[in-house]
Amino acid sequence: MDAVELHGITKTFGQTVAVDDLALAVPPGAVYGFIGPNGSGKTTTLRMIMRILHPDAGAVRVFGEDVSHSAAASDRIGYLPEERSLYRKMVVKDVLRFFAELKGLRDCKAEIERWLEKLDLADYAGKKVETLSKGMSQKLQFIATVLHKPELVILDEPFTGLDPVNQDVLRDAIVDLKRDGATVIFSTHDMDVAEKMCDFVFMIFKGRKVLDGTLESIKQQYGEDTIRVRTGGNGVAFDKLPGIAKVNDFGQFQELRMTDDADPQAILKALVAQARVERFEIAQPTLHDIFVRIARPDAEEVNDA
Repeated sequence: MDAVELHGITKTFGQTVAVDDLALAVPPGAVYGFIGPNGSGKTTTLRMIMRILHPDAGAVRVFGEDVSHSAAASDRIGYLPEERSLYRKMVVKDVLRFFAELKGLRDCKAEIERWLEKLDLADYAGKKVETLSKGMSQKLQFIATVLHKPELVILDEPFTGLDPVNQDVLRDAIVDLKRDGATVIFSTHDMDVAEKMCDFVFMIFKGRKVLDGTLESIKQQYGEDTIRVRTGGNGVAFDKLPGIAKVNDFGQFQELRMTDDADPQAILKALVAQARVERFEIAQPTLHDIFVRIARPDAEEVNDA
């Protein structure tokens, strides 16, 4: 039984179709990444799983139960919304106890102390929420989300606004949830995080599913059409090389997307004639590159998954 099943769900707001005939299956114990541009339908989809919104058509099942008919699965879910909200005048340990008891966890003192220690907030247990920094508050709300040991954890943009150190702390906590058997769904705009953490990646664009699968299977759809190159010196006209369709220039190195009929050896020969070649690697596109190919304004590659 899948942890979450979406069967042809559609949601409209006035004349805007936010989610269009979406089907998805999230297996138990997986980390499933939701990606897509702003306004693509990610948050709307998560809210329908959470019963905050109801689909106009289709069905949402969580742990085998149709959520439109039953709220029985609610206590088995932890949800971190995109809009963070905590009672700012309450003391940290008290606000955590409050959320734990809402989910039926009465004897929670030891678990609160464990999570505060784990996320480097133990020194703030007796302080008011309003004294915490934005990053600390975000970690605190994460603890409130997972304190009752939910089987399904849904996180809407959990890494936004965190510095690299706290991103690592939160990442390790999510990995631990998976090790303990939880299913984790999180949305993100950070493609590097999605590549490194997710068992499956789902991309929604203009309300429709355009990618869904393992990172390996998604990249295989595009093949090894990318060359990563670094040259000594400036002045190389990368866009004039034979068989190059697009150039992404990152300053220190370039990613060159080849045409279908390109000859990598001819490209290398043309490069060597212009500059010293320090790196020349034929590779699959990154998830970032695939995202941009689909979502950029002049995108031509939108493939229904």
